[in-house]
Amino acid sequence: MFRKILIANRGEIAARVIRTARAMGIGTVAVYSDADAQAIHVTQADEAMHIGPPQPTQSYLNIPKIIAAAKASGAEAIHPGYGFLSENPDFVEACDAAGLTFIGPSATAIRAMGLKDAAKRLMAEAGVPVVPGTDDEAQDAESLSRAAERIGYPVLIKAVAGGGGKGMRLVNDASDFATALSSARNEAAAAFGNDDVLVEKFIANPRHIEFQIFGDGTNAVHLYERDCSLQRRHQKVIEEAPAPGMTPEVRDAMGQAAVRAAVAIGYKGAGTVEFIVDGTDGLRPDRFWFMEMNTRLQVEHPVTEEITGIDLVEWQIRVASGEPLPAAQSDIHISGHAFEARIYAEDVPAGFLPATGTINHLRFPSDARIDSAVAEGDTISPFYDPMIAKLTTHGATRQVALSRLQRALADTDLAGTTTNVGFLHALASQREFVNAQVHTGLIAEHLDELIQIPPTTSQQIAAAALAAIAPDSAHPVTGFSLWTPLRRHVTLNGPDGQVRAEVHFIGHNQTRIVLGDEQHTASWSDGQIQIDGGLIRYHRQARNIWLFGPNDVAFQLDDPLERRQDTNDDSDEVRAPMPGSVQSLSVQPGDSVAEGDVLLVLEAMKMEHGLRAPRDGHIKDVMVAPGDQIAHGALLIRLATGDEA
Repeated sequence: MFRKILIANRGEIAARVIRTARAMGIGTVAVYSDADAQAIHVTQADEAMHIGPPQPTQSYLNIPKIIAAAKASGAEAIHPGYGFLSENPDFVEACDAAGLTFIGPSATAIRAMGLKDAAKRLMAEAGVPVVPGTDDEAQDAESLSRAAERIGYPVLIKAVAGGGGKGMRLVNDASDFATALSSARNEAAAAFGNDDVLVEKFIANPRHIEFQIFGDGTNAVHLYERDCSLQRRHQKVIEEAPAPGMTPEVRDAMGQAAVRAAVAIGYKGAGTVEFIVDGTDGLRPDRFWFMEMNTRLQVEHPVTEEITGIDLVEWQIRVASGEPLPAAQSDIHISGHAFEARIYAEDVPAGFLPATGTINHLRFPSDARIDSAVAEGDTISPFYDPMIAKLTTHGATRQVALSRLQRALADTDLAGTTTNVGFLHALASQREFVNAQVHTGLIAEHLDELIQIPPTTSQQIAAAALAAIAPDSAHPVTGFSLWTPLRRHVTLNGPDGQVRAEVHFIGHNQTRIVLGDEQHTASWSDGQIQIDGGLIRYHRQARNIWLFGPNDVAFQLDDPLERRQDTNDDSDEVRAPMPGSVQSLSVQPGDSVAEGDVLLVLEAMKMEHGLRAPRDGHIKDVMVAPGDQIAHGALLIRLATGDEA
């Protein structure tokens, strides 16, 4: 067994690996960039090694620096986590050359599954069903277009390298193929350094079901399935295990196919075989097809751990150290049901745009599993994935586990940045999902419903008014009143505009709050307000007030001395909706554009975002060039006004 391992990753997965290694009595070494000097994974490890600036290519993706850190620390093995270098065969070979053990599969196995077209051929040879699509097609646009016609629309264009939805485009009609192909190629080249693509038949009513497999290089087992059908932009949002509607017959067929896939490449360690399933007539043993294999630990592995009671990271370390598989297939059983929700810093109504900011208040429920490496005071960096936490619940049945998920999301308090917590709660409560009618198009079909912000209630306004002036050690009650209760007038700016309230202090810790013709009785304690018999949790920082629950609401205490500026958007300007780097420019000064035309592509937090013209017109100024790092709100492009055109 290893005495010391280095974790070549950051964030919650680094903290997750450290937790298991420590339980096994193994020393840990963290690596960190300038942006992560005070990060939780750094403070939790036994040692920490600095590896460079925030840019991943100069730190977490820099193979020589990570190998050097491992050698200098005396680590015997490297755990790659997921993302970054976890599926890079060159990194595996660099570990081998340095005499370090890579805790994961061989470089050969990674390469076998790394290119989707080659992986499909290999799986077909191993007897694993594959989706109809291109095979050894030429990469020119004309050949791929003919292939799409032969397969039949709709089709998916997919990058042969990588995953996570990057380099993937759905094409419904031949007239859109050329544009989609160009976009997919550009994104694939930027993300993976390889712009080759394949074309596959798009399954009309798809479900995404994956099997957790584990091998020791010779033998393999599966640890049952996860349903990952709830996706946006081809990225998973809520996962569950086992899959709803799964039958023993279908599970056996899919499980055997997944194990055959692992054995065919001599797989060692934890991996995931992903299947696309036609759910039109329920799950059937002849209606699933191999999609891809992820040769690493998955983000959603906690749901598998919850239903099997198996620590997958411990298995990874044990097998990498030379032990055989810790259990036979007959020893692995399902117990109950589990859900995982991914909490991100992102603006859902704005199109799931990544968000940044400082977490100034954070409270997770105590009755859920939380995988996180974010604490109060931490800043969400534009350099890395904006995940804040993974929240996992388990129960004896799907209904129990789902009820616990809904409750846990409602009990999660997060202030300081925009998050998807409210969206996750709405999704976990959505009728079709509650009734286990899951498919990959569910979010898109119900997006308007899921992002709808409920109107602010009178109780919330009253609670915010009290929270704005409720006494604590920093904000004691002051003032004097004869014969009548002490009163305070409060003006707040909220989601629905400016509101005014009058707060009457009528006794110790007791208030009456007047909103026009309405009155509410409320009391307060540290972090929560009891109003009309109900509880509302809150956090206040300076003039900002956040109310928490199934639908979080933010207010700001009005400052009458503050100079107000017109905040209407200027339709002549295109500004950065988030910090990032300019990937490409499509226009130059003097060009004519139509409303909706893509002007430039901004890359932020590992995703590409096309910024479009706000109106018809001509380009007056272009302030940026490809490769530029830009800040949130930066002016990028200016359109000519009517007088200038």
